[in-house]
Amino acid sequence: MAHSSRTETGIFADLDEEIRNLAAKPNVRSAYAWFLSGEAQLVGWQLEVARIPAPPFGEQARSEWLLERFLEHGLHNVHVDEVGNVFGVRPGVTDKVVAVSAHMDTVFPAGTPLNVRREGARLYGPGVSDNGAGLAALLGLAAALVRVRIETLAPILFIANVGEEGEGDLRGMRQIFSDRRWLDSIAYHVVLDGAGNDTIVTEALGSRRFEVIVRGPGGHSWSDFGAPNPIVALARAVAGFAQVPVPTSPKTTCNIGVIRGGTSVNSIPESASMRVDIRSTSSREIEGLEHAMRMALDRAVEEESRAAEARSSGPRIPGLSAEIVVIGNRPGGELPAGSRILEVIRAVDLHLGNAAQVQRASTDANIPLSLGREAIAIGGGGTGGGVHTLQEWFDSTGRDLGLRRILLLVLALAGLSH
Repeated sequence: MAHSSRTETGIFADLDEEIRNLAAKPNVRSAYAWFLSGEAQLVGWQLEVARIPAPPFGEQARSEWLLERFLEHGLHNVHVDEVGNVFGVRPGVTDKVVAVSAHMDTVFPAGTPLNVRREGARLYGPGVSDNGAGLAALLGLAAALVRVRIETLAPILFIANVGEEGEGDLRGMRQIFSDRRWLDSIAYHVVLDGAGNDTIVTEALGSRRFEVIVRGPGGHSWSDFGAPNPIVALARAVAGFAQVPVPTSPKTTCNIGVIRGGTSVNSIPESASMRVDIRSTSSREIEGLEHAMRMALDRAVEEESRAAEARSSGPRIPGLSAEIVVIGNRPGGELPAGSRILEVIRAVDLHLGNAAQVQRASTDANIPLSLGREAIAIGGGGTGGGVHTLQEWFDSTGRDLGLRRILLLVLALAGLSH
Protein backbone atom coordinates (compact mmCIF):
# COMPACT_ATOMS: atom_id res chain seq x y z
CA MET A 1 0.00 0.00 0.00
CA ALA A 2 1.44 3.40 -0.96
CA HIS A 3 1.07 5.87 1.89
CA SER A 4 0.98 9.55 1.06
CA SER A 5 1.30 12.06 3.89
CA ARG A 6 0.45 12.15 7.56
CA THR A 7 -2.43 14.21 8.89
CA GLU A 8 -2.16 16.40 11.99
CA THR A 9 -3.15 13.35 14.03
CA GLY A 10 -0.12 11.41 12.75
CA ILE A 11 -2.21 8.99 10.69
CA PHE A 12 -1.50 8.55 7.00
CA ALA A 13 -4.26 10.32 5.08
CA ASP A 14 -5.03 7.44 2.71
CA LEU A 15 -5.05 4.92 5.59
CA ASP A 16 -7.56 7.14 7.37
CA GLU A 17 -9.70 7.12 4.24
CA GLU A 18 -9.30 3.35 3.89
CA ILE A 19 -10.72 2.80 7.38
CA ARG A 20 -13.64 5.15 6.72
CA ASN A 21 -14.49 3.33 3.50
CA LEU A 22 -14.18 -0.04 5.18
CA ALA A 23 -16.49 0.97 8.01
CA ALA A 24 -19.10 2.24 5.53
CA LYS A 25 -19.49 -1.11 3.72
CA PRO A 26 -22.94 -2.67 4.23
CA ASN A 27 -21.73 -6.02 5.53
CA VAL A 28 -19.39 -4.28 8.01
CA ARG A 29 -22.35 -2.19 9.24
CA SER A 30 -24.31 -5.42 9.56
CA ALA A 31 -21.52 -6.85 11.70
CA TYR A 32 -21.74 -3.75 13.91
CA ALA A 33 -25.46 -4.41 14.35
CA TRP A 34 -24.81 -8.04 15.29
CA PHE A 35 -22.33 -6.99 17.97
CA LEU A 36 -25.27 -5.25 19.67
CA SER A 37 -28.02 -7.77 18.98
CA GLY A 38 -25.74 -10.72 19.79
CA GLU A 39 -24.63 -9.45 23.20
CA ALA A 40 -26.72 -12.08 25.01
CA GLN A 41 -24.94 -14.79 23.02
CA LEU A 42 -21.54 -13.28 23.84
CA VAL A 43 -22.39 -13.20 27.54
CA GLY A 44 -23.55 -16.82 27.33
CA TRP A 45 -20.29 -17.94 25.77
CA GLN A 46 -18.28 -15.96 28.29
CA LEU A 47 -20.09 -17.44 31.29
CA GLU A 48 -19.93 -20.95 29.86
CA VAL A 49 -16.22 -20.90 29.12
CA ALA A 50 -15.40 -19.29 32.48
CA ARG A 51 -17.16 -22.17 34.25
CA ILE A 52 -14.75 -24.68 32.69
CA PRO A 53 -11.58 -24.94 34.81
CA ALA A 54 -8.40 -24.15 32.89
CA PRO A 55 -5.50 -24.13 35.36
CA PRO A 56 -1.92 -24.10 34.09
CA PHE A 57 -1.31 -27.35 32.18
CA GLY A 58 -4.96 -28.33 32.74
CA GLU A 59 -6.73 -26.66 29.82
CA GLN A 60 -8.00 -29.78 28.02
CA ALA A 61 -11.72 -29.45 28.87
CA ARG A 62 -11.74 -25.81 27.79
CA SER A 63 -9.81 -26.71 24.65
CA GLU A 64 -12.49 -29.24 23.72
CA TRP A 65 -15.27 -26.69 24.32
CA LEU A 66 -13.55 -24.12 22.10
CA LEU A 67 -13.02 -26.74 19.38
CA GLU A 68 -16.80 -27.21 19.24
CA ARG A 69 -17.40 -23.46 19.01
CA PHE A 70 -14.90 -23.13 16.15
CA LEU A 71 -16.73 -25.87 14.27
CA GLU A 72 -20.09 -24.19 14.90
CA HIS A 73 -18.77 -20.98 13.37
CA GLY A 74 -17.86 -22.75 10.15
CA LEU A 75 -14.11 -22.33 10.49
CA HIS A 76 -11.99 -24.53 8.25
CA ASN A 77 -9.20 -26.92 9.26
CA VAL A 78 -10.33 -26.88 12.88
CA HIS A 79 -7.90 -28.89 15.00
CA VAL A 80 -5.97 -29.09 18.26
CA ASP A 81 -2.18 -29.30 18.29
CA GLU A 82 -0.02 -31.39 20.58
CA VAL A 83 -0.03 -28.90 23.48
CA GLY A 84 -3.76 -28.06 23.32
CA ASN A 85 -3.90 -24.93 21.13
CA VAL A 86 -7.13 -24.79 19.08
CA PHE A 87 -7.00 -23.54 15.48
CA GLY A 88 -9.56 -22.62 12.86
CA VAL A 89 -9.27 -20.70 9.59
CA ARG A 90 -11.48 -18.33 7.63
CA PRO A 91 -10.12 -18.99 4.11
CA GLY A 92 -8.57 -16.36 1.87
CA VAL A 93 -6.53 -16.33 -1.31
CA THR A 94 -3.09 -15.17 -0.20
CA ASP A 95 -0.24 -17.15 1.35
CA LYS A 96 0.15 -14.80 4.30
CA VAL A 97 -2.40 -14.96 7.11
CA VAL A 98 -3.68 -12.64 9.83
CA ALA A 99 -3.71 -14.43 13.19
CA VAL A 100 -6.13 -13.50 15.97
CA SER A 101 -5.62 -15.27 19.29
CA ALA A 102 -6.86 -15.35 22.87
CA HIS A 103 -5.39 -17.46 25.66
CA MET A 104 -7.71 -19.98 27.31
CA ASP A 105 -5.80 -20.67 30.53
CA THR A 106 -6.22 -18.94 33.90
CA VAL A 107 -3.87 -18.33 36.83
CA PHE A 108 -6.07 -20.28 39.24
CA PRO A 109 -4.92 -23.75 40.35
CA ALA A 110 -7.01 -26.87 39.95
CA GLY A 111 -9.80 -27.08 42.52
CA THR A 112 -10.36 -23.31 42.77
CA PRO A 113 -14.09 -22.62 43.39
CA LEU A 114 -15.17 -20.72 40.27
CA ASN A 115 -18.64 -19.45 41.30
CA VAL A 116 -19.14 -17.75 37.93
CA ARG A 117 -22.35 -15.72 37.84
CA ARG A 118 -24.11 -12.69 36.37
CA GLU A 119 -25.43 -9.76 38.39
CA GLY A 120 -26.97 -7.09 36.17
CA ALA A 121 -24.48 -5.96 33.53
CA ARG A 122 -21.57 -7.51 35.43
CA LEU A 123 -20.15 -11.00 35.29
CA TYR A 124 -18.24 -12.31 38.30
CA GLY A 125 -15.81 -15.18 38.78
CA PRO A 126 -12.15 -16.15 38.47
CA GLY A 127 -10.98 -15.69 34.88
CA VAL A 128 -14.22 -14.10 33.67
CA SER A 129 -12.31 -11.09 32.34
CA ASP A 130 -8.80 -12.55 31.91
CA ASN A 131 -9.34 -14.15 29.59
CA GLY A 132 -13.08 -14.74 29.31
CA ALA A 133 -13.36 -11.32 27.66
CA GLY A 134 -10.70 -12.14 25.08
CA LEU A 135 -12.25 -15.52 24.25
CA ALA A 136 -15.73 -13.98 23.91
CA ALA A 137 -14.30 -11.38 21.52
CA LEU A 138 -12.56 -14.09 19.50
CA LEU A 139 -15.82 -16.03 19.14
CA GLY A 140 -17.76 -12.83 18.46
CA LEU A 141 -15.43 -11.95 15.59
CA ALA A 142 -15.76 -15.42 14.08
CA ALA A 143 -19.55 -15.34 14.44
CA ALA A 144 -19.86 -11.90 12.84
CA LEU A 145 -17.73 -12.83 9.83
CA VAL A 146 -19.84 -15.88 9.03
CA ARG A 147 -23.21 -14.22 9.74
CA VAL A 148 -22.66 -11.24 7.46
CA ARG A 149 -20.56 -13.17 4.93
CA ILE A 150 -17.44 -11.05 4.96
CA GLU A 151 -14.71 -12.54 2.76
CA THR A 152 -11.07 -11.46 3.00
CA LEU A 153 -8.02 -11.67 0.77
CA ALA A 154 -5.75 -12.98 3.50
CA PRO A 155 -6.93 -15.99 5.50
CA ILE A 156 -7.79 -15.21 9.12
CA LEU A 157 -6.32 -17.72 11.56
CA PHE A 158 -8.28 -18.03 14.80
CA ILE A 159 -6.32 -19.42 17.75
CA ALA A 160 -7.38 -20.22 21.32
CA ASN A 161 -4.06 -20.99 22.95
CA VAL A 162 -2.85 -22.56 26.16
CA GLY A 163 -0.09 -21.54 28.52
CA GLU A 164 -0.11 -17.74 28.73
CA GLU A 165 -0.42 -17.39 32.48
CA GLY A 166 2.17 -17.98 35.20
CA GLU A 167 4.17 -21.14 34.89
CA GLY A 168 2.62 -21.77 31.48
CA ASP A 169 5.45 -19.46 30.37
CA LEU A 170 3.85 -18.75 26.96
CA ARG A 171 4.18 -22.42 26.00
CA GLY A 172 1.19 -22.27 23.67
CA MET A 173 2.56 -19.33 21.71
CA ARG A 174 6.07 -20.81 21.72
CA GLN A 175 4.62 -23.95 20.14
CA ILE A 176 2.81 -21.95 17.44
CA PHE A 177 5.92 -20.07 16.35
CA SER A 178 8.09 -23.18 16.48
CA ASP A 179 5.84 -24.69 13.79
CA ARG A 180 7.32 -23.74 10.42
CA ARG A 181 3.84 -23.61 8.87
CA TRP A 182 2.76 -20.73 11.12
CA LEU A 183 6.19 -19.14 11.46
CA ASP A 184 6.34 -18.66 7.70
CA SER A 185 2.73 -17.68 7.08
CA ILE A 186 1.64 -15.34 9.90
CA ALA A 187 2.12 -11.78 8.66
CA TYR A 188 0.23 -10.01 11.47
CA HIS A 189 -0.77 -11.25 14.91
CA VAL A 190 -3.54 -9.66 17.00
CA VAL A 191 -3.64 -10.89 20.62
CA LEU A 192 -6.93 -10.41 22.50
CA ASP A 193 -6.19 -10.27 26.21
CA GLY A 194 -8.68 -9.19 28.86
CA ALA A 195 -11.13 -6.33 28.77
CA GLY A 196 -10.91 -2.71 27.66
CA ASN A 197 -10.20 -0.56 24.61
CA ASP A 198 -7.64 1.85 26.03
CA THR A 199 -4.31 0.11 25.45
CA ILE A 200 -2.14 -1.10 22.58
CA VAL A 201 0.67 -3.36 23.76
CA THR A 202 3.54 -2.98 21.30
CA GLU A 203 6.47 -3.71 23.62
CA ALA A 204 7.04 -7.07 25.27
CA LEU A 205 7.95 -6.83 28.94
CA GLY A 206 10.68 -9.35 29.75
CA SER A 207 10.38 -11.45 32.89
CA ARG A 208 12.19 -14.26 34.67
CA ARG A 209 10.64 -16.55 37.27
CA PHE A 210 12.27 -18.83 39.78
CA GLU A 211 11.50 -21.58 42.25
CA VAL A 212 13.85 -21.23 45.23
CA ILE A 213 14.15 -24.39 47.35
CA VAL A 214 15.96 -24.78 50.68
CA ARG A 215 16.46 -28.30 52.09
CA GLY A 216 17.62 -29.58 55.45
CA PRO A 217 17.63 -32.69 57.67
CA GLY A 218 14.29 -31.90 59.32
CA GLY A 219 13.26 -33.39 62.65
CA HIS A 220 11.07 -33.06 65.73
CA SER A 221 10.64 -29.61 67.19
CA TRP A 222 11.65 -30.85 70.67
CA SER A 223 14.08 -33.73 70.30
CA ASP A 224 15.83 -32.29 67.26
CA PHE A 225 15.81 -28.67 68.33
CA GLY A 226 18.84 -26.91 66.91
CA ALA A 227 18.62 -28.46 63.46
CA PRO A 228 18.75 -25.83 60.72
CA ASN A 229 15.30 -24.77 59.63
CA PRO A 230 14.66 -24.26 55.88
CA ILE A 231 11.71 -21.96 56.58
CA VAL A 232 13.85 -19.72 58.77
CA ALA A 233 16.56 -19.65 56.11
CA LEU A 234 13.97 -18.79 53.47
CA ALA A 235 12.61 -16.02 55.69
CA ARG A 236 16.12 -14.61 56.06
CA ALA A 237 16.51 -14.71 52.27
CA VAL A 238 13.21 -12.91 51.76
CA ALA A 239 14.17 -10.23 54.27
CA GLY A 240 17.54 -9.72 52.59
CA PHE A 241 16.16 -9.69 49.06
CA ALA A 242 13.44 -7.21 50.05
CA GLN A 243 16.14 -4.67 50.92
CA VAL A 244 17.62 -4.67 47.42
CA PRO A 245 16.92 -1.30 45.73
CA VAL A 246 14.76 -1.52 42.60
CA PRO A 247 15.02 1.26 40.00
CA THR A 248 11.97 3.19 38.82
CA SER A 249 13.71 3.96 35.53
CA PRO A 250 14.00 1.65 33.75
CA LYS A 251 10.91 0.34 35.49
CA THR A 252 11.75 -2.89 37.31
CA THR A 253 9.69 -5.00 39.71
CA CYS A 254 10.09 -8.11 41.81
CA ASN A 255 7.53 -10.19 43.65
CA ILE A 256 7.49 -13.23 45.93
CA GLY A 257 4.12 -14.73 45.08
CA VAL A 258 4.16 -18.22 46.64
CA ILE A 259 5.79 -19.69 49.77
CA ARG A 260 5.49 -23.36 50.72
CA GLY A 261 7.03 -25.57 53.40
CA GLY A 262 6.55 -27.75 56.43
CA THR A 263 4.16 -30.52 57.41
CA SER A 264 3.12 -29.72 60.98
CA VAL A 265 3.62 -27.16 63.70
CA ASN A 266 5.81 -29.49 65.73
CA SER A 267 8.10 -30.57 62.90
CA ILE A 268 11.27 -28.91 61.67
CA PRO A 269 10.62 -28.94 57.91
CA GLU A 270 12.82 -30.81 55.49
CA SER A 271 12.24 -28.22 52.81
CA ALA A 272 10.75 -24.83 52.05
CA SER A 273 10.31 -23.04 48.77
CA MET A 274 9.23 -19.76 47.26
CA ARG A 275 8.42 -18.50 43.77
CA VAL A 276 9.90 -15.23 42.63
CA ASP A 277 8.91 -13.07 39.66
CA ILE A 278 11.32 -10.42 38.30
CA ARG A 279 10.29 -8.04 35.51
CA SER A 280 11.94 -5.12 33.81
CA THR A 281 12.14 -3.20 30.60
CA SER A 282 15.89 -3.84 30.86
CA SER A 283 17.47 -7.30 30.66
CA ARG A 284 20.45 -5.91 32.60
CA GLU A 285 18.22 -5.04 35.55
CA ILE A 286 16.63 -8.51 35.47
CA GLU A 287 20.08 -10.07 35.61
CA GLY A 288 21.11 -7.74 38.42
CA LEU A 289 18.09 -8.65 40.54
CA GLU A 290 18.62 -12.34 39.88
CA HIS A 291 22.21 -11.99 41.12
CA ALA A 292 20.99 -10.13 44.23
CA MET A 293 18.44 -12.87 44.93
CA ARG A 294 21.11 -15.56 44.67
CA MET A 295 23.43 -13.62 47.01
CA ALA A 296 20.63 -13.11 49.56
CA LEU A 297 19.88 -16.84 49.49
CA ASP A 298 23.52 -17.82 49.95
CA ARG A 299 23.86 -15.46 52.94
CA ALA A 300 20.63 -16.71 54.48
CA VAL A 301 21.62 -20.38 54.22
CA GLU A 302 25.03 -19.65 55.72
CA GLU A 303 23.55 -17.60 58.59
CA GLU A 304 20.94 -20.23 59.49
CA SER A 305 23.53 -23.01 59.31
CA ARG A 306 25.83 -21.10 61.69
CA ALA A 307 22.91 -20.35 64.02
CA ALA A 308 21.98 -24.04 64.06
CA GLU A 309 25.50 -25.02 65.04
CA ALA A 310 25.38 -22.51 67.88
CA ARG A 311 22.03 -23.84 69.12
CA SER A 312 23.04 -27.51 69.03
CA SER A 313 24.95 -29.12 71.91
CA GLY A 314 24.99 -32.62 70.39
CA PRO A 315 26.74 -34.18 67.40
CA ARG A 316 27.26 -32.07 64.31
CA ILE A 317 24.01 -31.74 62.35
CA PRO A 318 23.92 -31.80 58.56
CA GLY A 319 23.53 -28.32 57.13
CA LEU A 320 21.22 -26.78 54.56
CA SER A 321 21.36 -26.85 50.80
CA ALA A 322 19.69 -24.53 48.33
CA GLU A 323 18.60 -24.75 44.72
CA ILE A 324 17.22 -22.17 42.28
CA VAL A 325 15.22 -23.45 39.31
CA VAL A 326 14.20 -21.17 36.45
CA ILE A 327 10.47 -21.80 35.86
CA GLY A 328 9.80 -18.97 33.45
CA ASN A 329 11.76 -16.83 31.04
CA ARG A 330 9.69 -14.54 28.85
CA PRO A 331 11.60 -12.77 26.10
CA GLY A 332 11.35 -9.04 25.58
CA GLY A 333 10.97 -7.22 22.30
CA GLU A 334 9.21 -4.38 20.58
CA LEU A 335 7.26 -3.69 17.44
CA PRO A 336 9.54 -2.84 14.51
CA ALA A 337 9.56 0.83 13.51
CA GLY A 338 7.03 1.75 10.84
CA SER A 339 4.88 -1.32 11.43
CA ARG A 340 1.63 -1.34 9.50
CA ILE A 341 -0.26 -3.01 12.33
CA LEU A 342 0.36 -0.03 14.62
CA GLU A 343 -0.58 2.49 11.93
CA VAL A 344 -3.81 0.60 11.29
CA ILE A 345 -4.91 0.35 14.94
CA ARG A 346 -4.19 4.06 15.38
CA ALA A 347 -6.29 4.86 12.31
CA VAL A 348 -9.08 2.62 13.63
CA ASP A 349 -9.00 4.34 17.02
CA LEU A 350 -9.09 7.75 15.34
CA HIS A 351 -12.11 6.70 13.27
CA LEU A 352 -13.94 5.31 16.31
CA GLY A 353 -13.04 8.25 18.55
CA ASN A 354 -11.30 5.84 20.91
CA ALA A 355 -8.38 6.97 23.08
CA ALA A 356 -5.71 4.30 23.54
CA GLN A 357 -2.16 4.41 24.85
CA VAL A 358 0.81 2.39 23.66
CA GLN A 359 2.12 0.26 26.50
CA ARG A 360 4.65 -2.40 27.43
CA ALA A 361 3.33 -5.58 29.05
CA SER A 362 3.91 -9.32 29.30
CA THR A 363 1.44 -11.07 26.98
CA ASP A 364 1.33 -13.74 24.30
CA ALA A 365 2.62 -11.05 21.96
CA ASN A 366 6.04 -11.41 23.62
CA ILE A 367 6.84 -14.36 21.38
CA PRO A 368 6.13 -12.84 17.94
CA LEU A 369 7.57 -9.48 19.04
CA SER A 370 10.78 -11.17 20.21
CA LEU A 371 11.03 -12.66 16.70
CA GLY A 372 10.71 -9.24 15.08
CA ARG A 373 7.15 -9.89 13.88
CA GLU A 374 4.26 -7.43 13.63
CA ALA A 375 2.07 -8.15 16.66
CA ILE A 376 0.06 -6.22 19.23
CA ALA A 377 -2.13 -7.09 22.19
CA ILE A 378 -5.43 -5.30 22.76
CA GLY A 379 -8.51 -5.82 24.94
CA GLY A 380 -11.78 -7.42 23.99
CA GLY A 381 -13.96 -4.45 24.96
CA GLY A 382 -16.07 -3.72 28.02
CA THR A 383 -14.37 -3.16 31.37
CA GLY A 384 -12.97 -5.48 34.00
CA GLY A 385 -11.28 -5.54 37.37
CA GLY A 386 -10.02 -7.75 40.18
CA VAL A 387 -7.92 -9.65 37.65
CA HIS A 388 -6.08 -12.69 39.10
CA THR A 389 -8.31 -12.65 42.21
CA LEU A 390 -11.42 -14.58 43.22
CA GLN A 391 -13.32 -11.27 43.01
CA GLU A 392 -12.64 -10.80 39.29
CA TRP A 393 -15.42 -9.08 37.32
CA PHE A 394 -16.35 -7.98 33.82
CA ASP A 395 -18.86 -5.33 32.74
CA SER A 396 -20.15 -5.82 29.20
CA THR A 397 -21.40 -2.24 28.85
CA GLY A 398 -19.99 -0.82 25.62
CA ARG A 399 -18.40 -4.12 24.54
CA ASP A 400 -19.47 -3.39 20.96
CA LEU A 401 -16.86 -0.62 20.67
CA GLY A 402 -14.11 -3.13 21.36
CA LEU A 403 -15.56 -5.57 18.85
CA ARG A 404 -15.83 -2.90 16.14
CA ARG A 405 -12.23 -1.98 16.85
CA ILE A 406 -11.08 -5.58 16.46
CA LEU A 407 -13.15 -6.12 13.31
CA LEU A 408 -11.83 -3.02 11.53
CA LEU A 409 -8.25 -3.82 12.50
CA VAL A 410 -8.42 -7.40 11.25
CA LEU A 411 -10.26 -6.51 8.03
CA ALA A 412 -7.85 -3.69 7.22
CA LEU A 413 -4.90 -6.06 7.71
CA ALA A 414 -6.49 -8.91 5.74
CA GLY A 415 -8.17 -6.85 3.01
CA LEU A 416 -11.65 -7.48 1.62
CA SER A 417 -11.94 -9.76 -1.40
CA HIS A 418 -14.71 -7.62 -2.95
